[in-house]
Amino acid sequence: MTTAHIESVGTRPLTVITHSAFLTGRLLRALWRMPTFLVIGLVQPVIWLLLFGQLFRSVVHLPGFAYGSDGFLTFLTPGVVMMTALFASAWAGTTYLQDIDRGVMDRLLTSPVSRGAMMCATMAHQAIQTVIQSLIIVVIALIAGARFPGGVAGVGITVLASVLLTLIFSALSNAVALLTRQQATLIAISQFTTLPLMFLSSAVMDLHLAPAWVGKVAGYNPVEWAVVAARQAMSAPGDWSTVRSCLGLLAVAVLVMGFLATRAFRAYRKST
Repeated sequence: MTTAHIESVGTRPLTVITHSAFLTGRLLRALWRMPTFLVIGLVQPVIWLLLFGQLFRSVVHLPGFAYGSDGFLTFLTPGVVMMTALFASAWAGTTYLQDIDRGVMDRLLTSPVSRGAMMCATMAHQAIQTVIQSLIIVVIALIAGARFPGGVAGVGITVLASVLLTLIFSALSNAVALLTRQQATLIAISQFTTLPLMFLSSAVMDLHLAPAWVGKVAGYNPVEWAVVAARQAMSAPGDWSTVRSCLGLLAVAVLVMGFLATRAFRAYRKST
């Protein structure tokens, strides 16, 4: 093995990080020029938070509801944060579709840029949006009267869980975009997956009040893992072993989906 080869292998991880940083910066510049999408993405979550928080506030008095002491708004906030992350990341693949239509994707794939960096950049871009939106939702909830005994640490875990959830579904959305190359197909698949995943979790309702089969299915649902981790971290005292296990499951899912999504570039190249 020559010295040049050793140096190239040694600098490869740094190259991936550099490529990821440049490509993420490209996407963030577009977001900075048009922050409208970031604001529009908060309209529906705020409606859920304020309208549902008032409409269903009496639910906490039902027998079996396990979070009655903190109020329904406190219960609902982690769910709204995760729903926002879920719905926003499901549309992440539109960035690739735009690049495909404009010929940018083909130019990137013929350049020395790492495929992993291309995937990491879109996921990082989506994660940054999620951090901003999650913090805004928590602040609105606090203004509306929600109280989080877990404090800053609980909010931090909530944001972390939302970011991990975003990475999972933005990778999935990117893979679908590369495999289908159709906006309509991406929209259909996003709608088909996000709504069932939301309702098959405790995002908006305590699963103790749901049929038993819903609770069993929720155990395999990444949205439920994120909601449980956030809710436990925000409560006092929270079950930190549950928080760690849920975050661990989310992290594993991120690695798996990121790997599979990166492999989708190969399928895209074969189809062009």
